[in-house]
Amino acid sequence: MHANVERVTKVLRDAGAAVEIVELPEPAPTAQAAAEQVGCEVGAIANSLVFDADGAPLLVLTSGAHRVDTARVAALVGAAKVKRATPDFVRAATGQTIGGVAPVGHPAPIRTLVDVWLDRYDEVWAAGGIVHTVFPTSYKELLRVTGGTPAEVGD
Repeated sequence: MHANVERVTKVLRDAGAAVEIVELPEPAPTAQAAAEQVGCEVGAIANSLVFDADGAPLLVLTSGAHRVDTARVAALVGAAKVKRATPDFVRAATGQTIGGVAPVGHPAPIRTLVDVWLDRYDEVWAAGGIVHTVFPTSYKELLRVTGGTPAEVGD
């Protein structure tokens, strides 16, 4: 098992979450690719997107059916500017690469917003730490294990 997946699994187990990391047959770097492989609506994919909020990492767990409104997110977190993070910034903040960033398992806690849209689904799927792993969870569980804040993040 990849070290990132082991770390994600441990954090989830330590938080009392039921853990079932699923290895997909193909990489799933996009919400659409993940949805096709797990057999769910794209909106039930919890994209883990890392942003640069005035130099600090910000993790936004958004429905795969949404685009993040960075101006709205900046206002929510009190940042002058929120922009997509570079691959190096993402790796430094999470220890993971774009396309496989999990909601947990990072070197240090990251401020997290969780898209309220995800609450429309009984089951949502999040990345497991590498590009071809995912795990089923729920909106409430994502809030609990990440310490995230519910938010309207996109359109």
